[in-house]
Amino acid sequence: MVMAHDVFLSHSHVDKVFADAICHKLEADGIRCWVAPRDIRPAEDWAEAIINAMEAARVLVLVFSSASNASPQVRREVERAVNKGLHVLPFRIENVPLSKSLEYFISTQHWLDALDGRMDFHLDQLRDCILPLLQDPPAVPVVPAPAAVIAEARAPTLAPEALARLESALARQLGPIARHLVRRHAPAAHTIEALAAALAAELDDERERKLFLAAARG
Repeated sequence: MVMAHDVFLSHSHVDKVFADAICHKLEADGIRCWVAPRDIRPAEDWAEAIINAMEAARVLVLVFSSASNASPQVRREVERAVNKGLHVLPFRIENVPLSKSLEYFISTQHWLDALDGRMDFHLDQLRDCILPLLQDPPAVPVVPAPAAVIAEARAPTLAPEALARLESALARQLGPIARHLVRRHAPAAHTIEALAAALAAELDDERERKLFLAAARG
């Protein structure tokens, strides 16, 4: 079960001290945060925990540095946040050029710079930017109807080797999150082709979708 929260903190492990400072400040002001590894339970699947946490959040705060700029995991988190319609707030702690992969998703976002050492001041700015975003009506969660649940339970079992092939192909684009996405979409897919199409929709980049579908066809 995911605890209620407003903000998902995306950061490189190198910048944990900054993520912790942001989390402490926002939570002291009543803004609930989800941050790894604090909010990942023992034995919980890491990728599944991140996906579930992001689906429950309304804002993603990116702690931007040279480390997060080069992190494939951070890129996947930002990409998923954009796909899910979350507000993305980059909080820059290091003055480095934006990588091409991140630029695709956040080049038009409002940036908050924290480069001059006045961390308390910039944390107040971050809080003041987040609060209005939380006033927007939250997205209504989609709860499967009983008929849908029954249909999922009766869905045909797909061949394990075919599922493994799709997971491997998707992992080349998304990393470990692929395993959770395959498990999530498989019950509702009646054919391996339908499952491949559902998984391809998780990829925002057209080139990545084509590469995945080509690999999925073997």
